Amino acid sequence: MAYLPQVKIPATYIRGGTSKGVFFRLQDLPERCQVPGEARDALFMRVIGSPDPYSAHIDGMGGATSSTSKCVILSKSSQPEHDVDYLYGQVSIDKAFVDWSGNCGNLSTAAGAFAIHAGLVDPARIPENGTCVVRIWQANIQKTIIAHVPVTDGQVQETGDFELDGVTFPAAEIVLEFLEPSDDGEEGGSMFPTGNLVDDLEVPGIGSFKATMITAGIPTVFVNAEDIGYRGTELREDINGDPAQLARFEQIRIAGALRMGLIKTAEEAATRQHTPKIAFVSPPKDYRTSSGKAVKAGEVDLLVRALSMGKLHHAMMGTCAVAIGTAAAIPGTLVNLAAGGGEREAVRFGHPSGTLRVGAQARRVDGQWTVTKASMSRSARILMEGWVRVPAESF
Repeated sequence: MAYLPQVKIPATYIRGGTSKGVFFRLQDLPERCQVPGEARDALFMRVIGSPDPYSAHIDGMGGATSSTSKCVILSKSSQPEHDVDYLYGQVSIDKAFVDWSGNCGNLSTAAGAFAIHAGLVDPARIPENGTCVVRIWQANIQKTIIAHVPVTDGQVQETGDFELDGVTFPAAEIVLEFLEPSDDGEEGGSMFPTGNLVDDLEVPGIGSFKATMITAGIPTVFVNAEDIGYRGTELREDINGDPAQLARFEQIRIAGALRMGLIKTAEEAATRQHTPKIAFVSPPKDYRTSSGKAVKAGEVDLLVRALSMGKLHHAMMGTCAVAIGTAAAIPGTLVNLAAGGGEREAVRFGHPSGTLRVGAQARRVDGQWTVTKASMSRSARILMEGWVRVPAESF
């Protein structure tokens, strides 16, 4: 059999927040991959190295975790008053599919920086020195994100002294603003799809749990750590090595997805792993992070642990941080109660790698809660640029 040579595709490998992914300009993709469909999905799976029954991604750019199995497409924006359209694909590690149902908040940071680097922002809007305000249209969820990207000598400033827990080295700070982040966009639901701040969530064969189900940043199901037998101080190794516990989390996630109207049957959850997220919260406690650093109860407002693609996340997904900040700002949610209750515009929460501060502005209009903006600081850095090579037969 004659085999075709590999295809070279311009690509940039970028860390954004506590994630990293392979970034493409839409115009650089092979023509049949410039539109949604099987060819694009097949290309991204082969770039990452999925599906991989070894869960190692040895033959691809992925890192065999939900934080590193990501591809991004950027193009000049089709929307007025926006600079770029940003489309995000979460590539499954061991199954043959790409989930397009949500955003990656961490890579939203990198999207702003890459937009400048890739020549997708009008040069007239880029200062020689200062901050470039990149207006991003998040195409997966139809929302606006504003990235405040530092610029030095007309180029993105990547190095700096901003430290982000979960990232080993410091870099330049990028401030992200998620405008009107409530509602999944794709589903057309409200911020609280069930109409309640707290529900009794029935999980077949497992039990009933208090849950706050919210669509802000990304659809998320919050439960109390204590109700599911945890303290809220757990690290990845406490959960990810226990298949029975992971299966229980998946059942809770499926029950939440059904109650939120994100899926119509439990079977649909298998092809919608990226959303909703499931997270568990608890009041502040002393704990040690995955790097051994001590976090004191007095340093945080609450503790949050979240699962992504079926595993406990090593830090916190950016979109889930938006959900945390939003829920914390609304009195009566499980997140708000874990933080001590009352009204607040920002919280600092503890996660497995350290702490993170996120702000949100929520208000009640005609009896319904709405959030106008959520914000947080992250960083981004290009790790490698050039071409990614992919066997032509694969797509």
